Amino acid sequence: MISMNRNIALLAVLGTVALAGSAAAQGKKEAPAKHETQAQLMKEAKITMAVAKATAMKQVPAAKVKSSEIERENGKLIYSFDMKTKGKAGIDEVNVDATTGELVGAVAHEDAKTEKKEIKAEAKEKKAETKKP
Repeated sequence: MISMNRNIALLAVLGTVALAGSAAAQGKKEAPAKHETQAQLMKEAKITMAVAKATAMKQVPAAKVKSSEIERENGKLIYSFDMKTKGKAGIDEVNVDATTGELVGAVAHEDAKTEKKEIKAEAKEKKAETKKP
């Protein structure tokens, strides 16, 4: 009976330690993602930017691509296209999965004010990256 009680106590202690370790791991901050260059990301892509652009153009046929890039967003490798339609304020952002070629989410319209904020934030981010050792 004493041996059985020891085993139960030992299991209880081990369970508590395991739960505490799990909680501590969840509370840890993730290490910042390393910066990946466009060239590195392109090597991972399964489809070309030209194929992704054709997919994007089908979503906003009257638009012209203002800018494009490959990026990792929420862990997913995507091509992102900012598209401008003549006579329409702002831009439409279209994202295409760089591995499957499928559309990612809906076309997102950004007004001029939002677009300017995004451009400033990206410039600030690039500036911070160039300062890193």
